[in-house]
Amino acid sequence: MDYDNLPTFEVLPKHVGVIMDGNGRWAKKRGLPRYKGHVEGAKTFRKIGEFAADLGIKYITFYAFSTENWKRPKEEVSAIMDLFREYLKEALGRVEEDRKNGIRISFIGSREGIPADIRLLMKQVERIGRKEDRIMLNIAVNYGGRQEIAESVREIAEDVKKGRIKPSEIDMDMISSHLYTAGMPDPDLIIRPSGEQRLSNFLLWQSAYAEFWYSDVLWPDFTEEDFVEALRAYEHRSRRFGGV
Repeated sequence: MDYDNLPTFEVLPKHVGVIMDGNGRWAKKRGLPRYKGHVEGAKTFRKIGEFAADLGIKYITFYAFSTENWKRPKEEVSAIMDLFREYLKEALGRVEEDRKNGIRISFIGSREGIPADIRLLMKQVERIGRKEDRIMLNIAVNYGGRQEIAESVREIAEDVKKGRIKPSEIDMDMISSHLYTAGMPDPDLIIRPSGEQRLSNFLLWQSAYAEFWYSDVLWPDFTEEDFVEALRAYEHRSRRFGGV
């Protein structure tokens, strides 16, 4: 991709969701341990995140680790956590670069079960970039869409119990305001590489009217050109939001 001649778009999504899928299969095809696929996938994540910022996308959310991923082999989970830890340390070392690029990093999902040192690093990374506004780069870690909705409902139920609100006042905006993505626009486009065509519990509430784009490319092989192809497809979609 020629970064001196970036593509332009008539219509650009404000928020893109990316399901980073295919790391394990990428490694298996090459006779490598699964964690090697995650290492390569992390490189792709950095590349696409920075490219999205250069294109002018304001929000991008990467699905990194789901609540169901804890069921994977312990060695793989441990390798993913080590990789996440390494990324966070690198992010802390790139403070000035990220500030120059206007990148704000945020994490969505439950932090329960995540190692304490990683939780601390997550807080530090979020704090140092909290004033940046060129792009919000969300990383969904220990994230599950159903769990997110359940937590939102529980919080609202507590407010009802304490008399802060009436049941009749509960509406879609209120539920949205209690989600991890509160204050962000819903995703306009969901990208899933690797040949699978499902949401896998990702941004269930927020994706009600999202456009979907699928590719057979495994995530570690996903390029800027593939990202542009997804954006071109979105550019030509007719979004009616239930209307005519």
